Amino acid sequence: MSKIVVIHGPNLNMLGIREPDIYGAVTLTNIELRLTVLATTLNIHLEFYQSNHEGAIIDRIQACFGVADGIIINPGAFTHYSYALRDAISSVSIPTIEVHLSNIHKREQFRQTSVTAPVAVGQISGFGAYSYELGLMAIHSHLQELNSHG
Repeated sequence: MSKIVVIHGPNLNMLGIREPDIYGAVTLTNIELRLTVLATTLNIHLEFYQSNHEGAIIDRIQACFGVADGIIINPGAFTHYSYALRDAISSVSIPTIEVHLSNIHKREQFRQTSVTAPVAVGQISGFGAYSYELGLMAIHSHLQELNSHG
């Protein structure tokens, strides 16, 4: 059974309230429930973590070292400027999928750059809450491929 840690960055605790025209009406709890159902079918153990604090997110990423098989992360606004978060992802060498609810490439110019995506296996954006489910399917597929070659 694979262990995947799902990390939600700043302001994601406000989903369902915060700018529903951009982020939708689904709450973070609902996203986690949907992921839990999907994880059961994929034989994956999930752990969830949310913080509005960069250092706390870095600590959680580092705590995955040697323990987690994969990470799904929505870095929120840290996506665009947190080299410290990028370094944390890179340092643990754990396959990571970056997810975003909105299509960051269709938004303001500053949101179109991700400093964390280059150290991730891939990035999924623009599918609302379903972006997380796509991320879980992607990390599952990636880990299966790694295991078949290793």
